This record gives sequence, C-alpha cells and structure tokens, in this order.
Amino acid sequence: MQVTVSREIAAPAEVLWTIMTDLNTFEDTVSGIDSVEILSEGSNFDIGTKWRETRTMFGKEATEEMWVTEIDPGRSYVVNAESHGSKYTTAMSVVPTSDGTCEVTMDFGGEAVGAMAKVMSATIGRFFESATKKAFAQDLDDIAAAAEARG
Repeated sequence: MQVTVSREIAAPAEVLWTIMTDLNTFEDTVSGIDSVEILSEGSNFDIGTKWRETRTMFGKEATEEMWVTEIDPGRSYVVNAESHGSKYTTAMSVVPTSDGTCEVTMDFGGEAVGAMAKVMSATIGRFFESATKKAFAQDLDDIAAAAEARG
C-alpha cells in the first residue's frame, strides 16, 4: 500500500521543519496523535531518533515504535516502523515555492511481510488505504494550522 498526501502551507520552511520534528509537542500539534514517548537520549531529531507514537485508528488505540532512518535537515526525513507483520515507511518533505509558501508532502508505504498481515492486506487493504489517507490529510491540516499561527 502506498499513500501520498500533499498540502500547500503559508509558512516558512524553517517554521514547518521545527513543527514537524519537535517530538515534545507533536501530540499537541497533531490531533490524531494521542501520545508520544521519546525513547532516544538527547533532544535532536536525527538519524536514530526513536519514539513510541500512539494513535486511535478504527476506534482502537495503536502504539507503534518509530525511528528516523534518513534526514536532509530542513527538507525531508524518513521514518520506519515494524508492527503486526508489516513494515512501514513514512517520508515527510518540505519544498518552498516561489510565492513564499511551502509544499509539504507525506508519503506512507506499508508492506505486509507476515502471512497474517498479507491476508489482512488483501481483504481490507482498500478500506485501510482510504482511512490512512484521510488521517494523514488531517495531520497536514494540523501542521498547517500550527505553522500558519506562528508564521
């Protein structure tokens, strides 16, 4: 499964980057996140930064352990997670536009690697894809609201 959502946000790239990488305030910024528990030492957002993120999806609370695997400071990062027989990758990018806004894109990919995950993916994949896209669009709306308020 692959889901991509993008949104133009009327805020500087520096403000967006700060919001998108501040794990200490992420649960307050993004309404779909119930809690964040930082597992890494230090306060920098960099390769190896690890946290647990809890969301309520489909009426059930789900906690995933996530970690940063790639980063281009100020521009993009990639986060990985593994859960319930699947591997997940989320890439976030910020691209300034000529009119002073930024295009923020979230690319999410999920790959079923376990037998049960493959069966579930085949049977409810489309429903999950639609709900995931809606949730991530809301995440970008929340990031936009926070950035535009600061911006």
